[in-house]
Amino acid sequence: MTSTRFLTSDDVAGLASPAEYVDAVREGYRQRGEGAPAEPRTKLRNESPPGMLTGYSAVLPDTGAMGGYMYAAGFGAADAWFVTPLFDAESGEPLALLDGASMNPFKTGAAGAVGVDALARPDASHVALIGSGAQARGQLRATVTVRDVETVDVYSPTKENRESFAAEMNERLDASVAAVASSSAAVEEADVVITATTASEPVFDGGMLADGAHVTAMGQYDPEKRELDATTIERATYVPDLRERVTQDAGSFIHALEEGVVSEDHVHAELGEVVAGEAPGRESPDEATVFDSGGTGIETVAAAHMLYERAAERDLGSEIEFAPASEALTGE
Repeated sequence: MTSTRFLTSDDVAGLASPAEYVDAVREGYRQRGEGAPAEPRTKLRNESPPGMLTGYSAVLPDTGAMGGYMYAAGFGAADAWFVTPLFDAESGEPLALLDGASMNPFKTGAAGAVGVDALARPDASHVALIGSGAQARGQLRATVTVRDVETVDVYSPTKENRESFAAEMNERLDASVAAVASSSAAVEEADVVITATTASEPVFDGGMLADGAHVTAMGQYDPEKRELDATTIERATYVPDLRERVTQDAGSFIHALEEGVVSEDHVHAELGEVVAGEAPGRESPDEATVFDSGGTGIETVAAAHMLYERAAERDLGSEIEFAPASEALTGE
């Protein structure tokens, strides 16, 4: 039998800062850029009750870990559950099983921040944030660790939500955070634009992007949904988390393809290739850039392994046991 650490949401809450998530996830993408295996998400849809079963995985050899996410969303309870199995990349033995919900905004935000760090101008200081939920919170908290952000304009459709978000972030961050009345007002002078929505249609006009702006879009994992319009995709140096997913579920890129403004050759490089130095990132101050973040096992494994190590140091969690197939797979 092999002992495996089980970590609840409470066990992992507060174990790492946003900056530490960013460091771990950056290292994961560096490994991907040098050839570490990772696959896009797969989704199995159920009609009645409506729901999705989703999974994705990655191997990070230098971290010494592999695993990913499996989660169910919708169905009869109309909720979501995130399960994160983590395995040793040398032996293959299970290391940990995590309740993956509480880390989700942090690891996803970290991926966005790695994109900002790799592609935004070094002097970027004005952020536009479209969205005011948990994912927007994770994106902003991570982004301020990679740039000296001075001002943040946040927009979401519900006035009370954007105002309460701005008030909360003003208390938490050194930057000045203000709620604005439209996405246009947020975007027009921003150095960095972050979209953290579930929108089915573009959330801003790409013609309003300032020269040299960077965009991180993290709600882009359904062919029928697009946070970014074709103008934004056409204008920008386009970098996805995984190249394979751009014609599978990267809704904004798929729509730009269908409108004929780009071809598949418009994909500049994967984020990992830029992080690893295998491909250039931004090459001029006036260049517009996009990081299309659909969610991968890369940031999931990187973050989960960091949390596992910290939990082990503090003796957090409980032990469960797995039987190896050599013992249990008998058919008896």
